[in-house]
Amino acid sequence: MWRDLLPIGLDAGTGGYRRHGWTAADADCRAWFAGQARARGLAYETDRNGNQWAWLGDPAAGDAVVTGSHLDSVPDGGAYDGPLGVVGAFAALDALRARGLRPRRPLALVNFTEEEGARFGLACLGSRLMTGAVAPDAALALRDADGVSLAAAMERAGRDPEAVGRDDERLARVGVFVELHVEQGRHLAGTPHRVGVASAIWPHGRWRFDFRGEANHAGTTRMEDRRDPMPSYAAAVLAARAEAGRLGALATFGRVRVEPNGTNAIPSRVTAWLDGRAPDPDVLDRLVEETARAAAGAEVTRESYTPVVTFDGALRERAVRVLGGVPTLPTGAGHDAGVLAAEIPAAMLFVRNPTGVSHSPREHAEESDCLAGVAALAAVLGDLLMTPPTPPAPPARTAGSPADDTPRHR
Repeated sequence: MWRDLLPIGLDAGTGGYRRHGWTAADADCRAWFAGQARARGLAYETDRNGNQWAWLGDPAAGDAVVTGSHLDSVPDGGAYDGPLGVVGAFAALDALRARGLRPRRPLALVNFTEEEGARFGLACLGSRLMTGAVAPDAALALRDADGVSLAAAMERAGRDPEAVGRDDERLARVGVFVELHVEQGRHLAGTPHRVGVASAIWPHGRWRFDFRGEANHAGTTRMEDRRDPMPSYAAAVLAARAEAGRLGALATFGRVRVEPNGTNAIPSRVTAWLDGRAPDPDVLDRLVEETARAAAGAEVTRESYTPVVTFDGALRERAVRVLGGVPTLPTGAGHDAGVLAAEIPAAMLFVRNPTGVSHSPREHAEESDCLAGVAALAAVLGDLLMTPPTPPAPPARTAGSPADDTPRHR
C-alpha cells in the first residue's frame, strides 16, 4: 500500500508532495482509497462534505469505531503526515481480520478531505464541515491562489457544493474516533517508546498583520524621507521569536506578501501572517499582544483561532493501558481528531519521528516504528470493538463561541 501511494503528487524537483484538495493528485489519492476499500469487500461511500468512508459492519447500527486520517498535503510536504494514518488504518484492519476478530460494533475507515488547508487556507475542512465548526457559505466562498472557489472546485470534481454542512446523521453513527499520526516533534525521539498517546492540542491561531507605507524609488529616495513598512515587519518577526522563547510558546511568520514586490522599489504595503501556538490561551494572548506592540502601527486581524483541545480522558487512559503504559504527550498541531473531539470521544496515537521534522520532504519515521504504530492501532481498535464503551454526552457549546463559528487551522 505504501509503495503504491508514494508516487502520487510527488514533485520530482523538490522531493515533496503536492496533494492539494480537489486537484488531480487528490483525485488519484481518493481513487486509491476507494480501491483499497473495495479490495477488502468494505462498503464504500463519500459523504456530502467529500470525506471518504469504508465500512465493516452495518453503518446504520451506530456506536461505530472509526479510524483514519487524510491523504492531502501541505506544499512540498512529507510522505507520512496523514497517509500513515490512512495506510495504517487499512493495515490494522488486515491484522484484526487475520486474528479472526469478530467485532461487536461497526468499524469505519475514513479519509478526511482538505485536512491541511493548503489550497483554500482553512485546514480540517472536511471534518469542520461535518461537525458544523465552519459555516457552509463561508467554506464554499473560500478561494485558492488562482481565485477558484471551493464551490467551483467541488463542482469540477463532480461533487454537489450545495450539500455541504453539518452532518448529524453521520455523526450519530460514530461512537469513537482514533487517529494514528507521525509525531510532529521529538518527544519520543531518544526514548525506547515507538508510540505515544496524545493528551491535548495547544490553543493556536492565525493573525494577519497589515503594514502600510508609500512606494518609491529605491535609488533616489533618501533614507529619512522613506515610509517603508518593511522595518516594522522585521521588528514584528524578531519580537515574535523573542517572546515565544521567553513564554515557552511557538511563533512563525511563514507567509508574507510585499507590494509592489520589486527589488528596486520601496514597498507600499507588507502583509504577513503570524501562526501562534502556546500551552494555554493566556500565554498565546501575551505572545500576540507583544508582537503587535512591536509592529509599529500595523493593523492586526485575527483570522482564525482554535481553543485548547483536551482529548477524552477515559479513552486516552484506556489506550495507554492497552498499550502497556506508553507515554502521553501534547502537540501544537491541529488534526481532524481535534475537531471531532468537540462532538465524540477522540484519541490520537503518535509514531516516533527521529528528527521531529514535519511538513517537509525530510519528514520520516522508521519502518519498524510505523509497523509498531499499526500494531498499536490494531490493539486499541480491537479492544474498542470487543468491549464498547458508553460514550459520554458531547460537551455543551455556546452559540457564537470560537468553537462554533471561528475558522480554525493546523
